[in-house]
Amino acid sequence: MKIGLNGSVMEASEAVISVYDHGFLYGMGLFETFRTYKGKPYLLDRHMKRLQSGCEQIGIRYRPDLLVISGLVMELLAANGLEDGYVRMTVSAGVAELGLPSGDYDEPNVLLLVKALPPANDAVHMHGRELRLLQTRRNTPEGDIRFKSLHYMNNIIAKRELLASGATAGAEGLMLSREGWLAEGIVSNLFFVKDGVVCTPSIATGILPGITRERVIELAQEAGYRTEDGLYGWEHLLEAEEIWLTNSVQELVPVTMLSDTSGKSIKVSGGEAGEVTRRLLLLYRQTTAAGSDAVQT
Repeated sequence: MKIGLNGSVMEASEAVISVYDHGFLYGMGLFETFRTYKGKPYLLDRHMKRLQSGCEQIGIRYRPDLLVISGLVMELLAANGLEDGYVRMTVSAGVAELGLPSGDYDEPNVLLLVKALPPANDAVHMHGRELRLLQTRRNTPEGDIRFKSLHYMNNIIAKRELLASGATAGAEGLMLSREGWLAEGIVSNLFFVKDGVVCTPSIATGILPGITRERVIELAQEAGYRTEDGLYGWEHLLEAEEIWLTNSVQELVPVTMLSDTSGKSIKVSGGEAGEVTRRLLLLYRQTTAAGSDAVQT
């Protein structure tokens, strides 16, 4: 497998990062995941804006170059025999003294990984998946808002709970905030429709301000739907007409089964993706086909 490290493409087995990197020692680092369409990273400008803003707030001096990153992604796809792929870009703090830092990090490490996208099957996709309520609560964000940081223990604990719960294959787990509000999935943001309104939990609950979440809100508004972000409880999902999840790799994923922590389940939108979900997914895919917000090299 070929990877990118600090702008160079190499075999993964040849890549070396120091044990004194504060990304390893203290979790000081951020990452972005996105995918490509026809070899071009989608919404790369938004991902890099979020990444740069987070780096500034935690003292990592990193300024992304969109054209360089886009070119390196295309090079890595070709080197790994992929036309399109899932991309993870990590910026770790870099080498520093043992102990907490006394200043900014001037020489971060930048790691780029790619892998094949999961096989597409729209017929199966439209049947949706189970969303299982978890006992694991969403931890509080690192700062005023949640960073996409290297500290992912909360998500991993939630994933372990989901795997042990007996949920159906491919199910996603749903975490509540400490106060009991709907928060987000393990690797996804949450949407639902109630009385024709497209609803999503507020950033104030401590969720990640997802890039696909942001884009779907825009598309819903452009399509004439009323949108709302707020504080919602489990009972709001039980009354929802439609539910779906978003992330940058899987796009919009319908939820057609809702399960509580005991495993008691109810069917959502008749067991198929709802009308609003289908329409927004179509609009989303039209923007990716048009190359909207993708970096052109």
